[in-house]
Amino acid sequence: MGSGHSHGLPTTSAGKHWRSMVIVLCVALTVLVIEVIGAWISGSLALLADAGHMLTDAAGIGIALIATRLAARPASAQRTYGLQRAEILAALTNAIILLVIATFIVAEAVGRFGAEAEVAPVPMLIFGGIGLVANAVSMLILAKGQKESLNVRGAYLEVLGDLLGSVAVIVAAIVIALTGFVAADSIASLLIAAMIVPRAWSLLRDVVDVLLESTPRGVDLEKVREHMLSVPGVIDMHDVHAWTITSGVPVMSAHIVVDAEWLDADGIDQVLDHLLTCLKGHFEVDHCTFQIEPLAHAEHESHVHH
Repeated sequence: MGSGHSHGLPTTSAGKHWRSMVIVLCVALTVLVIEVIGAWISGSLALLADAGHMLTDAAGIGIALIATRLAARPASAQRTYGLQRAEILAALTNAIILLVIATFIVAEAVGRFGAEAEVAPVPMLIFGGIGLVANAVSMLILAKGQKESLNVRGAYLEVLGDLLGSVAVIVAAIVIALTGFVAADSIASLLIAAMIVPRAWSLLRDVVDVLLESTPRGVDLEKVREHMLSVPGVIDMHDVHAWTITSGVPVMSAHIVVDAEWLDADGIDQVLDHLLTCLKGHFEVDHCTFQIEPLAHAEHESHVHH
């Protein structure tokens, strides 16, 4: 009997995009200040709501950057995977912040209906346009990384929400300028909140999947079994588990039943090489731990998970 594993854990996905996230953080902080000034000048709740969402962007990206640095720290005897899960906790924080800010926007917008409010559409339009351009630039910066990391995806979704929020601000400003319908500002605020909630929920769902150690998306365990059982010398497998440590770091473990003819040192070495090559090549699972055992050993196990 024996065990096998691939050597080392890959760099976390968010770590590859550190510089991009720093740039987006600087953009978010700049636009935040600009939009707060614009909201004060114009009296627009929609612009203030967009600024509030921008605040969550800045806070969320800041948390993600700190978590990414923590995740890059080496493993220890107390934390055998290091602090890589810190990225997931940061993504969870981002999702919660988004839901809180959406609740605040809805409460303020509803409170404004029926109340007298003065909104200056021209400055509202100007500052909304600035936000639109800045958010478009940030989205382009994060476009590649959001496919690889939950934290980068969280930042990307927040910026996308801001971009759509800026569009809502611009449309509301035009409506107010042309018709004098001031309630368009509150309606735009509610639209911004409506765009925030599903994105926050999607991010929260992905975080929960990681924390509950669900099978990574894109990994079909039945197909994994088929591929692994096709490896010469492998006659059965059980206790198969696949989960995600953090974004871009799927891991897997299994008990591999090997034919007696393959249980010498050379045979086990070949079986492990084939298994690791199979999983990395077909399923992009880079970190695996296997227990190699003879057929008779299964009789000694109290329970088996297939």
